[in-house]
Amino acid sequence: MAKAKVRQAEFTKWMGPLLDALRDLGGSGKPKEATEKVAKNLNIPDNLLEEVMKSGTLRFANQVAWARQYLIWEGYLEDNTRGIWTLSEKGRTTTLNDEQARQLFLKWVDIHQKARKDKTKTEIIVDQEEEIPENIEHTFTPGLLEVLQSVTPKGFENICKRLLREHGFENVEVTGGSHDGGIDGYGTLELNPFVTIKVLFQCKRYKGTVSRAQVGDFRNAMLGRAEKGIILTTGTFSEDAKREATRDGAPPIELIDGQKLVHLFEEKQLGVKPKIIYDVDLKFFEPYMETKNGKTEEM
Repeated sequence: MAKAKVRQAEFTKWMGPLLDALRDLGGSGKPKEATEKVAKNLNIPDNLLEEVMKSGTLRFANQVAWARQYLIWEGYLEDNTRGIWTLSEKGRTTTLNDEQARQLFLKWVDIHQKARKDKTKTEIIVDQEEEIPENIEHTFTPGLLEVLQSVTPKGFENICKRLLREHGFENVEVTGGSHDGGIDGYGTLELNPFVTIKVLFQCKRYKGTVSRAQVGDFRNAMLGRAEKGIILTTGTFSEDAKREATRDGAPPIELIDGQKLVHLFEEKQLGVKPKIIYDVDLKFFEPYMETKNGKTEEM
């Protein structure tokens, strides 16, 4: 009887490019930097970068995060909790083509399947494609995002007001009403003892994608009124919106999407309670796993 073919996960194709991207960044980078570098190096089209999963996270970013997780298990990246993706000594000199990435993937799917007898290999792959790696610092807990999406629009404005205060803003006020050109509130931020700037903010509580036009409308509303603008959303931003926010010659606008928003809540433990979770280090047990010839490797 022919052996069933193991389904191939899409994220394997980003393993080699992620190693290359981190080398381009000097050996390490923040998750966003590394993901954007992969996209830039491979000229990934905007429609793929903007595709959103059911959980609300961007599919491409999640796939790169899973590629990173497999590279950690294989020892090509360091496993740290500082929010920085870092090449290991082994990873600095390693390049992976598609076939090598596939073999690495199959190896670890096999290890996971042996560790989780209640799951088939195909079920494990499907889970990984739709879930978020548990120890990826830039990702968020879906439950928290769902709560933020379920509050009232006014409630979201007020909770953003509280979040800004927790992160050092002063004189934060919600303006309210629809007559203010899309400005939901304002505050001041002290950059140093000599410089304080006024900041306007807009809150968008929904699961959709904020467009370039919406960023442009917000900028038009803030012209002449503040030095900086912030848009906070429980959704995502289109690639055109990101480019518009940093367009040369225009007042800069900071974009806070659902992932970053939840990270900001977690950073201040605002509305969340920390807990300690111990994950099994499967790489530690790898030498004790049954090999293809049915024997256990000797240490």
